[in-house]
Amino acid sequence: MANNNIGPKRLVVGAGYGVKDWLAQRVTAVLMVVYTVTLLVSFLTGSNFTYEGWAGMFAKQWFKLFSAVTLFGLFYHAWVGMRDIWMDYVKAVGVRLALQIATILWLVGCAAWSVQILWSV
Repeated sequence: MANNNIGPKRLVVGAGYGVKDWLAQRVTAVLMVVYTVTLLVSFLTGSNFTYEGWAGMFAKQWFKLFSAVTLFGLFYHAWVGMRDIWMDYVKAVGVRLALQIATILWLVGCAAWSVQILWSV
């Protein structure tokens, strides 16, 4: 009997991370929406639209943590998207690897900078 690779016993190959990354994209997107709504509600219900008012909002520990988690979610969301773009459209392995490394370095730098900004308020 010939192996025709059809049916329930067919050989499925691939990276195997598609569902996990798809779910991560959705979860981080929902997190960013919740954060945006929280920020909007805080802005629309607030009356102190000065630097002190914004600094007071970001001085709360729970808001700093929420902001940091949201930013890390944003950076992971960006990584998954950019990695998929590099894998889909850049065929030269060396160029793709260089772009992925540059993307990782940029996102790690942004994450460190955002933590430094959040905890300096």
